Amino acid sequence: MEVTIRRAVEEDFPAILTLIKELAEYERSPNAVTNTVKQMRQEKDHFRCFVAESEENGIVGMALYFFAYFTWVGKSIYLEDIIVSREFRKRGIGALLMKRVMKEAMDASCKRVRWQVLDWNEPAISFYRKCGAEINGDWLNCTFDENGITLFNEITGVGEEPTYTD
Repeated sequence: MEVTIRRAVEEDFPAILTLIKELAEYERSPNAVTNTVKQMRQEKDHFRCFVAESEENGIVGMALYFFAYFTWVGKSIYLEDIIVSREFRKRGIGALLMKRVMKEAMDASCKRVRWQVLDWNEPAISFYRKCGAEINGDWLNCTFDENGITLFNEITGVGEEPTYTD
């Protein structure tokens, strides 16, 4: 099967969301996805994406990322997810997507590409190690969801302080 890697366009958002939901199932969190195609359209300036596409099967994989700025090194890419649909794994599609993201990082003069992998996802960990990635277990993820953001603001009294200016 021949695969083409290309930049995603808005018309690809439904297929991308399907892949995101498939990944959530694989990662044992099928109900965690709240994103929608409508939301992706509204927030399209905040992410970029490459898709892997075949003539016979359509979009079979994707790499979603965004530019970030890390204080220690500067301009970077944060690779949010690489997803290859289950039936198309082990065909080198993930490697092609990773190569395209790394080319983007080089072309944009990025100093780092960073991403996460679940500690039980041995196929991905093995692939990343084979490619030379540094996998560091020292850092812990910290997350506030929408409810957490609201609760934080209530607990800390955000809004009661002086107005912030740029």
